[in-house]
Amino acid sequence: MWILWAVTALWAASFSLIGEFLAGHVDGYIAVFIRMILALALFLPLWRPARLAFRQQWQLAVIGAIQIGVMYLFLYHAFLYLSVPEVLLFTIFTPLYVTLIDDVFFQRRHLPARWWLAAVVAVIGAAVIRFESLSDSFVIGFLLIQAANLCFAAGQVFYKRLELGNSRNQVHAFALFFIGATAASGIAMVLFADFSKLPTTQLEWGILLWLGLGASGFGYLAWNLGAKRVNVAQLATMNNMLIPAGLLINYAFWGQAVDWPRLVLGGAILISSVWLASKRPD
Repeated sequence: MWILWAVTALWAASFSLIGEFLAGHVDGYIAVFIRMILALALFLPLWRPARLAFRQQWQLAVIGAIQIGVMYLFLYHAFLYLSVPEVLLFTIFTPLYVTLIDDVFFQRRHLPARWWLAAVVAVIGAAVIRFESLSDSFVIGFLLIQAANLCFAAGQVFYKRLELGNSRNQVHAFALFFIGATAASGIAMVLFADFSKLPTTQLEWGILLWLGLGASGFGYLAWNLGAKRVNVAQLATMNNMLIPAGLLINYAFWGQAVDWPRLVLGGAILISSVWLASKRPD
């Protein structure tokens, strides 16, 4: 469980860097493709294809393509229809999708009711923190964000259930994850990127280097390794812990205003959802 907490902190800090230094300056599709290329370069020297059967190799590549590449395609399209607060609000449903996908595809018996309750509580806690008034034309954006949520949730669940051996074996195979992610994000970049917004400054390239090697490379590996060590409900609820963590990072480093009563109440609800998920089923 500690791995998921550590990656949550890592990603929360990374999102702050994106918001402060890249958003509006570097095209999102270009930034994602650069991050995937850098993460792939990190793992290619470690790649040992012989460690996995061919079927497992292409399955891992497809998981990477869906969890990152296709997810970002839907996410960035949603910004055409939604404000940033609306995008953040609509991402809170991911715990339900993690639970649902695992229940539908992998469970011979239905998941314990307590795990479903934990996912619902996680959504409520995030909603307490993030709820804002909605625009009149949010339906298309809402559907796009749910498609992104489904992709991210599906990637986590299918990686968790894919037989890849021990952690060392997964490290040697993880290049395949980013081969899929790079291919999908590259296609999205060619189709939709604004190439007038390339990174130009040393600061932008430095942040992208960190995001590619640290947040994406190490972060996705660690998150997926952590996903294999927890139950589905714990994985589901931890998806929303990024919301309070991100707000705390923004306050600590950038001085952005925080609605403390909502953050404390929503954070307490989220922590209770993780606690509920961590209890053994009856």
